[in-house]
Amino acid sequence: MKLITDRTFPTMVFAAICATVLIACVCNVFGQDNSLGQKLYFGVKPLVGANMAAIREQSTAGTGLKLWGYSVKSTRTGPDKGKTFTGVMVGNSPLSTNGTTTTTVYVVPLVFNIAGISFDPTVADHNCLGGKVPLTVLKQSPMVLTHDFTLNGVNVGTGQYSDAFQRANFWTKVSQNGGSYNNNLKYVFLPAISITPNSSHSVLFSVSGSLCITSYGGVEINWFDNLITTKIIPSLKAKGVGPTNLPVFMLYNTTMYNTIPIHCCIGGYHGAFGSPAQTYSPFQFDTVGVFGVGSEDTDIMAHEVNEWQDDPLGTNATPPWGKVGQVTGCQNNLEVGDPVTGKNVHNVTMNGFTYHLQELAFFSWFFGPPSTGAGAKFSDNGTFTSAQGACNGQ
Repeated sequence: MKLITDRTFPTMVFAAICATVLIACVCNVFGQDNSLGQKLYFGVKPLVGANMAAIREQSTAGTGLKLWGYSVKSTRTGPDKGKTFTGVMVGNSPLSTNGTTTTTVYVVPLVFNIAGISFDPTVADHNCLGGKVPLTVLKQSPMVLTHDFTLNGVNVGTGQYSDAFQRANFWTKVSQNGGSYNNNLKYVFLPAISITPNSSHSVLFSVSGSLCITSYGGVEINWFDNLITTKIIPSLKAKGVGPTNLPVFMLYNTTMYNTIPIHCCIGGYHGAFGSPAQTYSPFQFDTVGVFGVGSEDTDIMAHEVNEWQDDPLGTNATPPWGKVGQVTGCQNNLEVGDPVTGKNVHNVTMNGFTYHLQELAFFSWFFGPPSTGAGAKFSDNGTFTSAQGACNGQ
């Protein structure tokens, strides 16, 4: 992989998710076996009709997200070897910039009322969290607060997980430039919004066995996405939500499904719409452990926020990759969480809670060697020791 330049200016439709790259269709639903092996999927809803010239102007003018642009020549095996790919990421460039940027993230807790049960992240959870309030647990996490991170044996400094990952992602350049690069997120917590979907847009999944609750919420993703983009986000404009920042939506012990409940489960996604582009991301905050490793507490938030950071518009193309993580076929986007779903970095214990953070793929994994990442690896906990090869079927 050869990074050619960095330019500081700093595909998926929801209606038919199973026919696109948002998720693969899953034909299992929570049942009487308590679904401990249930697989969780993650998605992206790319910006439609992206005008990159306008996006550059909006970034520079401060009317859109602060973005930097890259150009990279792939060194990966396959027909795209030597091909140049371009894209954008959030903040300043870690390739030549020591400065710190800060992007505001608005956290909106969602209270889902489904079939008489309230899934409310703002009240104490005595069943699964020992009386802790889920939203408070999130506020005290390494997604929001800082922690001293060592990734692949390299101390990349103190920061939020998203900042630590991005530093590790381009560690060769960051360390050469003195290590003072940071891409910080300023979290602002907004009041909870209560949602009561009707039975055609929601479901109660049954959870049995030794788990801490017996029912888990489910909401239909297409209806939910329309609600977010046409109603909720516009209603938050007066509180500061807009194209220069990221609103995220916390779903507590509630998952998403596509059209019908058997097409389950989607733990989170990030998307973009409009001009200037408004980015956003709903994510599931699970305290039950139904989905196993890679889906607990802040796992899904880590997946989605870091994918937004490295592919904010959902339009960053890569050579085809796949047959790994959640991907059974081949896809060609810079989604750093998808290839390592089900795997974590080391757990972080802070403020009386042990947090889970999903492992993430480095930029070099998508485009080829040599690695620009910490420890010369290709993911931030060493699962990938080499770049992706040609995806079968290329």
